Amino acid sequence: MSFQTLGLESGILKAITDAGYTEATPIQMKAIPEVMLGKHVMASAQTGTGKTAAFVLPILNELAKERNPGRGPRVLIVSPTRELANQITDSIKTYARFLKINSVTVTGGMSYKLQNRLLSKPLDILIATPGRLLDLIQQGKIKLKDTQVMVLDEADRMLDMGFIPDIRKIYKATSKQQQMLMFSATFDSSIAKIAHEFLKDPVTIAIKPDTKGHINIEQSLYFVDNQIHKKKLLTHFITDSEMDQAIIFTSTKRNADVLSDHLYHSDFKTAALHGDMSQGARTKTINRFKRNEIKILVATDLASRGIDVKNITHVINYDLPRFAEDYIHRIGRTGRANKQGHAFSLVSPTDREFLKKIERFTDMKIDIKTVPGLEPTKLASQPALKRKGRGSNKPFNKSKKPFKNQTNAARKPFKNQTNAKKRMARKSNQPFAN
Repeated sequence: MSFQTLGLESGILKAITDAGYTEATPIQMKAIPEVMLGKHVMASAQTGTGKTAAFVLPILNELAKERNPGRGPRVLIVSPTRELANQITDSIKTYARFLKINSVTVTGGMSYKLQNRLLSKPLDILIATPGRLLDLIQQGKIKLKDTQVMVLDEADRMLDMGFIPDIRKIYKATSKQQQMLMFSATFDSSIAKIAHEFLKDPVTIAIKPDTKGHINIEQSLYFVDNQIHKKKLLTHFITDSEMDQAIIFTSTKRNADVLSDHLYHSDFKTAALHGDMSQGARTKTINRFKRNEIKILVATDLASRGIDVKNITHVINYDLPRFAEDYIHRIGRTGRANKQGHAFSLVSPTDREFLKKIERFTDMKIDIKTVPGLEPTKLASQPALKRKGRGSNKPFNKSKKPFKNQTNAARKPFKNQTNAKKRMARKSNQPFAN
């Protein structure tokens, strides 16, 4: 469907055309009309399907109709991370370039002095992360009573990161009469429960995750014996002449730092990206990566959403993600703009359960491959034993129940033997000796 059929303002349509877009995506086709009607919307679609534009475009359309900015924001968009907040900000700048819309972004790591100055002016849209927003509300720097639309973006990520208590406090600071929009990559019972708490009779839009999609991304997995084997495989991949830029995902911030240092000292242009870095350091790293000054970004799942770099040819899961849906977000960093991408996963014996969850979620088997000379041992390529007994790789033998069918004497041999000797002594009138 063409954007021309959605009833958007001419200035917005011109900005969309200048950005190179002509056809609306499924989530945009379904969500934009409902948002424009003022309904509460609960929408889910995987990353890279245009969710941001699905709520930004109709919001800009309504703001363009009535220019009446007040001290408080008319629209509040809450995002779980600074990177995602900045991505939304960039989208607003792109689509509102021909409109007179005032927007401000507040996130942790920014100067309070700068933020207070920006917030002192009339404001249409406020994009914020939960922690800093709540802080400014408690300081009395932001008033939300005039907010007409509130958006909870990437709601599943906010749940994972523990932000829901903060969201409740932020919602309480509003009039509670505003239009509520909730967008998420996935919706499960936990997210549905949260939606019921904030949204009134919402229209539910669910674009089925294209877990078999990413047709331009080659997905492969390589079994590894241990960390030494894993690093050798990694070195093989990143020295491939076909690799332009890559993101290597690790499970922890410490692993990201350690692996980044290891690669840096091996003469690779690399840097780490994770939540313990300051906002300035994270922004600088991302910008360097976008300028291709950094070839390899070693990151936690912080980078699985909100980073759009079109030259990323490889995504390497050095550690498998804990949540299956994060696998989709990770590999979606490559193969963008219809380019060919490669997604490699290094799977150790302890990762087998995560692999099962990913393949169950995607409803596909990832191709198993090997590198000549770096094949795993026969043991490593076999399914891992299920650990039923704590602290042991051996299955627990349910038939061995030492106490259930034994007598009290067998359970407490010393105590009952002593009692038996006492009884015998009493019967024979002999003194009992210990």
